[in-house]
Amino acid sequence: MAEEAELPKHHRATRNEKLVIAASSLGTVFEWYDFYLYGLLVAYITSHFLSGVNETTGFIFALAVFAAGFAVRPFGALVFGRIGDLVGRKNTFLVTMAIMGLSTFCVGLLPSYAQIGIAAPMILIGLRLLQGLALGGEYGGAATYVAEHAPQGKRGLYTSWIQTTATLGLFAALLVVIATRTLMGEAAFADWGWRVPFLISIVLLGVSLWIRMQLNESPVFLKMKEEGSTSKAPLTEAFLRWGNLKLVLIVLFGAVVGQAVVWYTGQFYALFFLEKTLKVDGATTNILIAIALALGTPFFLVFGWLSDKIGRKPIIMSGCALAALSYFSLFGMLTEAANPRLAHALRDAPVAVMADPGECSFQFDPVGKNKFDSTSCDIAKALLAKQGIGYKSVEAVPGGTATIHVGNMLLPAPNPREGPIDAKAIGDYQARVKDALLAAGYPAKADPAEINKPAVIAILFVLVLLVTMVYGPIAALLVEFFPSRIRYTSMSLPYHIGNGWFGGFLPATAFAMVAATGDIYYGLWYPVVAAGVTLVIGLFLLPETRKRRIED
Repeated sequence: MAEEAELPKHHRATRNEKLVIAASSLGTVFEWYDFYLYGLLVAYITSHFLSGVNETTGFIFALAVFAAGFAVRPFGALVFGRIGDLVGRKNTFLVTMAIMGLSTFCVGLLPSYAQIGIAAPMILIGLRLLQGLALGGEYGGAATYVAEHAPQGKRGLYTSWIQTTATLGLFAALLVVIATRTLMGEAAFADWGWRVPFLISIVLLGVSLWIRMQLNESPVFLKMKEEGSTSKAPLTEAFLRWGNLKLVLIVLFGAVVGQAVVWYTGQFYALFFLEKTLKVDGATTNILIAIALALGTPFFLVFGWLSDKIGRKPIIMSGCALAALSYFSLFGMLTEAANPRLAHALRDAPVAVMADPGECSFQFDPVGKNKFDSTSCDIAKALLAKQGIGYKSVEAVPGGTATIHVGNMLLPAPNPREGPIDAKAIGDYQARVKDALLAAGYPAKADPAEINKPAVIAILFVLVLLVTMVYGPIAALLVEFFPSRIRYTSMSLPYHIGNGWFGGFLPATAFAMVAATGDIYYGLWYPVVAAGVTLVIGLFLLPETRKRRIED
């Protein structure tokens, strides 16, 4: 592609450009609000819609349902990306917004598992799939629309407003959840109040649609339409011709995958880690995350602006490198700051499970049939997984009884090989293990008085800052990477494969890795490896794009 001339430094955004940015960004904020409510309320989703399985499986399965919305995002990108390249950017993201808002509203009305049985999680999955399809078409449209209105040399800054929308949507959802649970109290919120943030989305849908309808079509698309140069077969041009498919693969693995895992680790995995692993109460977790997001969000604009000056590639690559190098240290410090008693217990009284590996199941059962009580190893590990306690696995002689080691205490698990095990025997064993854990210093919950809140916020801010580095410039990079006639289609698919699959599945996959190994930090290998792979591929294959023309 041809190089473009630098923008004169005195250029200021026109009134129309400001309207485009504001309307596109605000509408997208509301869509992200809808999408991320599920992630924030995953514990309530588990109790109301997935109560037919054991607690550990329910939580991981709830995260998997959360990820299901991400799984279909690439298909939404194909469907709506094609429509956007054929009929226009504006009308396409009006349709995606309507689908998103109505699906979210229906979650608030959905009967629970106790009321309609297995139909509840099935309908929930269907609604999440509709949300994912809609979001698959939304982001590419908004980013393309804003970039095609942006003047030369300002695309990084202008599109970085779109990049703030995911975090602002999460921030808005956090504020609504915090306000709702504060006003009605924890008991009422857990019973039915968690539905209120979903129901509010119908109002946001109306506002968002009205805002978007004030916009005109993209000038780049209108020019193509007047010239008759729009693509007649955008899917074929984008993905069945090697020249463009090669670009899709390069930008996917050389930029988007790393961006995605850093984004979801720094915001969602950190939130789940605080609440599920470090046992910080939900209200406090939400407030701490909200403060970190408020402090970090302006840096999306900072790094978007900086990418107009020094390039998209160096900022994204630096963010991936810093994330890969720092995650284990940052999450270790987070444990020390948020739950110091747990950190001390992990260090001073480590837990181990000595068992025959052949008798140990993977601690995740999506169909809910495995109660993890058929072997002594399963009984021991299921108990620790349910408590969120980290442990090491030690191989024992075949056929032996599994034993939990808590510091110097040995606690042999009930062994079904030696005779039938009833619920009372398992309950008694669980009580002994809990007492041993408490005696060794393992807290049942994080003590609010002992949480070093400034330190937690500082660590979360660093995680969010890494997010802003990789995410701030990515929209401009994607828009500049592909020709205008197939831009919506071409950029949407790698973005949503990266964020929908590699990023969206991160919380469920990482927690399943933790459940399988007993190491509370083991799930971090997922983003560390993915960010490292992106760094290597990006350094060698990803071109710089900031001076490219986007009208071609």
